[in-house]
Amino acid sequence: MPLLDVHDLRVEYATADDPVVAVDDVSFSVGEGEFVGVVGESGCGKSTMLFALARLLSPPAEITRGSVDFRGQNLVAMTEKQLNVLRWRDFSVVMQSAMNALNPVASIGAQFADAIAAHAKYSKAQVAERSVEVLRLVGIDPIHLKSYPHQLSGGMRQRAMIAMALLFTPDLVIMDEPTSALDVVAQRALMIQIRQLQAQLGFAVIFVTHDMSLVSHFSDQLLVMYAGQVVEAGPTRTVFDDPAHPYSRGLLDAFPSIRGPRVPLIGIPGSPPDLARPPAGCRFEPRCPVAVAECATTRPVLYAVGPAHSRCLLNAPDPASGTASPGVDTAPSGVDTASSGVDTASSGVDTALPGGDAALAGGDAVLAGRDGASRGDGASPGGDAGLPVEEETQHG
Repeated sequence: MPLLDVHDLRVEYATADDPVVAVDDVSFSVGEGEFVGVVGESGCGKSTMLFALARLLSPPAEITRGSVDFRGQNLVAMTEKQLNVLRWRDFSVVMQSAMNALNPVASIGAQFADAIAAHAKYSKAQVAERSVEVLRLVGIDPIHLKSYPHQLSGGMRQRAMIAMALLFTPDLVIMDEPTSALDVVAQRALMIQIRQLQAQLGFAVIFVTHDMSLVSHFSDQLLVMYAGQVVEAGPTRTVFDDPAHPYSRGLLDAFPSIRGPRVPLIGIPGSPPDLARPPAGCRFEPRCPVAVAECATTRPVLYAVGPAHSRCLLNAPDPASGTASPGVDTAPSGVDTASSGVDTASSGVDTALPGGDAALAGGDAVLAGRDGASRGDGASPGGDAGLPVEEETQHG
């Protein structure tokens, strides 16, 4: 049984007219200790999906269908009282933009104490001891328990948020773009530290980001979202080395390569569709360079393409022969096939990454493109040894 099993999750935003579907029948699973990356453009439903998983949505957003099974318990059917027993102890959330997520008028230590008091009964000595432990885990001197958020650098604030999420050593940590406000050097250091902590403590991670190259060396599984749907899912190396969906290929081509001849960046023309009026067929069809006439009228489901799944009609089985088209295998064990009529994502099979926890080497950290990041040849020989233990506190 997977640690987390999401099935046909649907989230709608109520409006004066028809509801807007921001997350449309999303299915995937996360195994014990697995790192699952979620990528896509702004507005594709990544953060809404994560808030739905943690049951943190507020009106006008509402889960209207599907289930989120955490260790066999359906979080969607739970009351707030039941959820509070699991939150932070069994799964926790690292919010986007630590400066906004942290209380600006409370010290880091006071905020740690509040989180512990909300979910456990610790003595003052136990609270102080645990706060020191988790801050050291993320490489920050415990003296900063007395610091306020504005007195810390951006990287330190983000690591303080991660430390808070680890107060009870949960089984699952959900991270919503924790590196979005950091420079590439701080991003690299934070990603290495997350991987180190994961190896040390054994928790699973769901990591949302805009930057595909950032997760290329760290995630085991990758979900590519577009217009509220998962359009491709599978082992990270498979998606990077041989993307099956035109949108995934477009995202990879939008990054500059650090090797080989200089070529013009192609990018993806146009903008994502208005989810209040989505296209009748494939949602990527208006921007797709390989679209056919059928794409405008037929809604694709997730079709098996080797170990991955792609929501593209070009990957659909051949109806005439009843067999999969060339290059398309049958669905792996644990994943519903497209013919069942249920859109499902990858089953979350553990796939080891080349280089493991190794850091990106030197320039590879700077937006590694398809030629560099997809082949996984940016693993540094030095591993995690270069991780800075503490960043300088900002003054003024």
